[in-house]
Amino acid sequence: MRKLISLPVLFIFVLVAVSACAGAPAPAAGQLPVVATTSILADVVGRVGGDLVSITTLVPPGVNEHEYQPSPRDIAAVSDAELVFQVGLGLEEFMTTIIENAAGEVRIISVSDGISAIDFTGSQVEDEEAAEEEHGHSADPHVWLDPANVITWTENITAALSAQDPANSATYQANSRAYIAELNALDEWITSEIAHIPQDERLIVTDHMLFGYFAGKYGFTVAGAIIPSYSSLAEPSAQELAALEDVICQYHVRVILVGNTVNPALAGRIARDTGTELVQFYTGSLSAADGPAATYLDYMRYNVITIVNALSGAE
Repeated sequence: MRKLISLPVLFIFVLVAVSACAGAPAPAAGQLPVVATTSILADVVGRVGGDLVSITTLVPPGVNEHEYQPSPRDIAAVSDAELVFQVGLGLEEFMTTIIENAAGEVRIISVSDGISAIDFTGSQVEDEEAAEEEHGHSADPHVWLDPANVITWTENITAALSAQDPANSATYQANSRAYIAELNALDEWITSEIAHIPQDERLIVTDHMLFGYFAGKYGFTVAGAIIPSYSSLAEPSAQELAALEDVICQYHVRVILVGNTVNPALAGRIARDTGTELVQFYTGSLSAADGPAATYLDYMRYNVITIVNALSGAE
């Protein structure tokens, strides 16, 4: 007896098949097809891989990685990739869906391996499972806000590409050394810029808990967050918002930093209630290619200048 396929199932099958055929552009001859989960990570992979890699980015610039939903095209890209680079530390929850539906083995490189992770109090996380049980969350995944952690990313990416493509290892190593020199220079520049802000003025509130690594590195105090979670999708209670407004007023916090991929409405209300300045900056995504934060280096420079201008009174 001939087996009948229902129309909804057939439609899904055709959609996945078409998406696979129309996936990411085919790599040029000799290029290694790889996937990076975010635009920030893709930029770093590109600095190491150069013209030797063809990169597909899953979360487009300007899209919140916490609310991103993968498409059949993403699944096809991951299935076809030699390597898949993710930040790790629980950031990319959407990868579970992709891995479950991808064809064949998926070779995932978590580029944050080796970084000393912190939790949302700024304390070191020795055991992520213990941190989850004790604090209700895992380690803070926003490690890229400290350039030293991006150096670790660069080293992990270099090792993975060199192992996958040993014939071009020398090129990956040379690209890595050049980029690490730029990251060290960026770190020195940030330190010099932050010096313009008096220590007692280095108080900030953010839209969600993402500033721990930057604050710890450069001497800031995060007085609180509108959403007391690493994910911008969580919802604060009325009591939590009232307590945050009390903290802002008590400690004379001058700015609320709001990421470019979140709705600023709630932050705007708190800013009006407390007389605090609302400042937009870039968080989990780069800008478009013609924007002010098209690369990781530009992203960090833009954010630092924004923060320094807001807290030092510069125009």
